[in-house]
Amino acid sequence: MAIARNRSEVEAEIREHLGIVPGFMKDIPEAYLDFEWELFKSLQLGETLIPNKYKELMGVALHSETKCRYCTLFHAETAKLFGATDEEIQEAVHYAKMSLGWSAYLNGMQTDYDEFAGELKQIGNYVKENMAQHAH
Repeated sequence: MAIARNRSEVEAEIREHLGIVPGFMKDIPEAYLDFEWELFKSLQLGETLIPNKYKELMGVALHSETKCRYCTLFHAETAKLFGATDEEIQEAVHYAKMSLGWSAYLNGMQTDYDEFAGELKQIGNYVKENMAQHAH
């Protein structure tokens, strides 16, 4: 295992990126701080396969369900930093509400999974065919 940087080195880098060392990072034990910061920096702030704005909108939707007000606030504000509008944030939350409703219904009604999967495949094939026909 690689030797982690000490707290002061990591906190200096955090300050460089964020302007402060947030309290939630100050509380991370020193043995884990370097690892947690590197993960946060690369996945939360870095460019990944999913553009940052969309990752943050996913975070808003996810935490509107987990009902973590810290994470909901964090992801909403970070989404705005990456260019999301209030309307996009509202849409992400509304999408989560709709999707969770269907999840509750399908699970509560104990919908046959294999039948559902087969129907979804049929729908996908139909939509692809119609998209191809309308493209010509």
